[in-house]
Amino acid sequence: MEFTLITLLNGVSYGLLLFMLSSGLTLIFSMMGVLNFAHASFYMLGAYFAAMLSAHFGFWSALVLAPVAVGILGSLVERFGLRKVHQYGHIPELLFTFGLSYVILEVVQLIWGRASIPYAIPAELDGPLFTLYTTTFPKYRAFMMLVAMVMLLAIYLLLTKTRIGLIIQAALTHPDAVEALGHNVPRVFMLVFGGGCALAGLAGVVGGNAFVTEPGMAATLGSIIFVVVVVGGMGSLGGAFIASLLIGILQTFAVALDYSLASVLKVIGIAVQMNSPWYSLLSLTISQVAPVMPYLLLVLILIFRPRGLLGTREG
Repeated sequence: MEFTLITLLNGVSYGLLLFMLSSGLTLIFSMMGVLNFAHASFYMLGAYFAAMLSAHFGFWSALVLAPVAVGILGSLVERFGLRKVHQYGHIPELLFTFGLSYVILEVVQLIWGRASIPYAIPAELDGPLFTLYTTTFPKYRAFMMLVAMVMLLAIYLLLTKTRIGLIIQAALTHPDAVEALGHNVPRVFMLVFGGGCALAGLAGVVGGNAFVTEPGMAATLGSIIFVVVVVGGMGSLGGAFIASLLIGILQTFAVALDYSLASVLKVIGIAVQMNSPWYSLLSLTISQVAPVMPYLLLVLILIFRPRGLLGTREG
């Protein structure tokens, strides 16, 4: 019971961090049709900006200022870079964002170096929230979950209950009509791209000190968020939320389980000989194969439900 509850909470908190990161990518794709390969790089920038700002102004100021700074940078990228190549189709957009991710990585390494930088959890959020038998659940994990849920609610209300949200959705399906009504559609897309990058920056603020802030952090989560987006369904925010929780819980439980197929077979009376050609494969523990589980899930989804869990389009 103790193991199950704590592991489940850790899985949910990790899944909600994945959702914070993938929600911006989902919004950008659903609104603009752009698959931003540099999205995880904006997550990394959010962590680095927050580490720098929190050292001078405190964590709570960095929680607001760092996503804003990342959002402004994302808007400038769309206005002076992505918009120029948008007219040539999706392949140039992919190449542009792919190259941008390497540019951001090199700039980060030039400014902050190749090693990890200090970015501590604030003192008021450090320590256990509660203790179950001998296992504790950290306050900061609960804070991450709270930020993710507030962000989800804010996105839902913005898109469904405000005039800005209606304009954004209308610009997606009827851009000519929206422009005829006097709205600047390119500016709407710039704000959407900047807002998506700001969400990635927010994920970096709360995830950078929970894990580690270093140049490889974008590569660590970069591929996972694309798995989340495809599994949930391209352009589906609800699908991204479900897929994030599913992958977070699956991977967290897998890391915590130290069982192999060979040990299971031994329990039921089937011994696998060490000289068997299958011994190495059967001896792999669940925790050892945990990193590839999201990609196995991706393969299964692409085979049996190519449009994803809640997606409306395939591919």
